[in-house]
Amino acid sequence: MSKRDYYEILGVARTATDADLKSAFRKLAMVHHPDKNPGNAEAEAKFKELNEAYQILSDGQKRSAYDRFGHGAFEQGGGGGGGGFNGDFGASMSDIFEDLFGGMGARGQRRSDGRERGSDLRYNLEITLEDAFNGKTEDLTIPTAVTCEPCSGSGVKPGTKAKTCPTCGGHGRVRASQGFFSIERTCPKCQGHGEIIDDPCVKCRGAGRVTTDRTLSVNIPAGVEDGTRIRLSGEGEGGLRGGPSGDLYIFLSIKSHRYFQRDGADLYCRVPISMVTASLGGELRVPMMDGEMKAVSVPEGTQSGKQIKLRGKGMPILRSRDHGDLYIQVSVETPQKLTQRQKELLKEFDTESSKETHPESVGFFNRMKEFFAGGSE
Repeated sequence: MSKRDYYEILGVARTATDADLKSAFRKLAMVHHPDKNPGNAEAEAKFKELNEAYQILSDGQKRSAYDRFGHGAFEQGGGGGGGGFNGDFGASMSDIFEDLFGGMGARGQRRSDGRERGSDLRYNLEITLEDAFNGKTEDLTIPTAVTCEPCSGSGVKPGTKAKTCPTCGGHGRVRASQGFFSIERTCPKCQGHGEIIDDPCVKCRGAGRVTTDRTLSVNIPAGVEDGTRIRLSGEGEGGLRGGPSGDLYIFLSIKSHRYFQRDGADLYCRVPISMVTASLGGELRVPMMDGEMKAVSVPEGTQSGKQIKLRGKGMPILRSRDHGDLYIQVSVETPQKLTQRQKELLKEFDTESSKETHPESVGFFNRMKEFFAGGSE
């Protein structure tokens, strides 16, 4: 049976560069590698075919001979596809194994001494808008794993030592051969620590850490917003066997306020006023977030929905001395449960209403009349 063209096997043109060959080989090898297709004879055959094609075409001299004489250049001792792999092939296969198995070199390994960094922790903290305005110090009690004191995180009983793992020789990883290749994996005996503890610490049972409640004081700066994240370095879970601790992340959420709504550094407050105050003008006393009462002037003829801006009376701006603004939104309240005399006065006032006293409503209805009478829109 005649062999397939090597360029066809790799899916590249005869003008392909070395980089093109390497890229094509890596992609196809990832698909057909036996470890990705256990028990699949067809995939294994295709993988061997890919190996042979790439071995020839990645070598400059062999590729030149193949381009001139085809497969005949390597028949009867001509340097066939079963020879040793060249250096570039080995480098490419190293990349492939990293993709297949998630990297088994220095990256992703445990420390050579078996120590592991502790996990990061998350704590959700709800605060009030007043807390966000003034800032505060909050004491938190957090259950977490900390370094075991009796064994100082080593996991061994005080006065004893861990012994080197006989399976991996203290490296934490072992090699297994699969065909042409050697694959490195975590040592199953010591779980990658490189050491075995025969006499573990009584308190932590060899883990090097114990679970306990810790109380921490957290400074919450003025001006924090909903969703702010505070990182406390080294305050997370303690590491295994004396490894470094992780970090603690505190996520803040701010409770809804009864009177104020927040938009960034600005505050909004809806204040109802009487129809008389809106008509004649007057003065309101409005509470501020800092606890003070401030007099706010309401102009004569104020309409419902009007906003009165108080500059610098909003929320503090984080890492700044500035503040946002406070907007007082006026809502004119319609009077209820009127006496007979009050009703008569309102009817009298309504009879005497004119364009001067109610310009918006009078103008609107006049335009409506013109529209339905066939006038201009």
